[in-house]
Amino acid sequence: MSPPGLVLASTSPYRRELLTRLRLSFEVRAPAVGEAALPGEGARDTALRLAQAKARAVSDEFPRALIIGCDQTAALDGTCLGKPGNRANAVAQLTAMRGRDVVFHTAVALLNAGTGTLQVADVPTTVRFRHYGDGEIERYLEREQPYDCAGSAKIEGLGIVLVERVRGDDPSALIGLPLMRLTAMLRNEGFPVV
Repeated sequence: MSPPGLVLASTSPYRRELLTRLRLSFEVRAPAVGEAALPGEGARDTALRLAQAKARAVSDEFPRALIIGCDQTAALDGTCLGKPGNRANAVAQLTAMRGRDVVFHTAVALLNAGTGTLQVADVPTTVRFRHYGDGEIERYLEREQPYDCAGSAKIEGLGIVLVERVRGDDPSALIGLPLMRLTAMLRNEGFPVV
């Protein structure tokens, strides 16, 4: 019997590129899930809830597949920082983060649509931003425009110049899909990774 298909429930080009690194065949579907945090919900809980919701959102279309849902939020002093969406919000986020530690919560969910088995994990990464000036923020945003990234900085791109230190267990988590945790989940399902 062949293994179930693999589906990435995401519109993120960053997650698609990361999953491609594993050289697995997969399909991509956009999950119809709003990404707003619920009142009083912390960054970690938001990421975990949304990762699960995204996986479940496409399960009717793929009733035998292994479906990957993922979400990322950032937390600064308990405040959830999502995707800025525009320049003004990005300036505000980057201004608040300079010289500070920000915890990026990257949640991954793997749903076996055939059995209903769901594995979920939060893979946190702490990023220490350096003391950069207002001019650096403006020039960075002009060059990279990271309005679709939680915390307004793309570590895999020019955003690296804003960072002093990164602490975490999975370097791919900060980009948006924790491949080390995902491959462990796939192995738990008996899915051939290599």
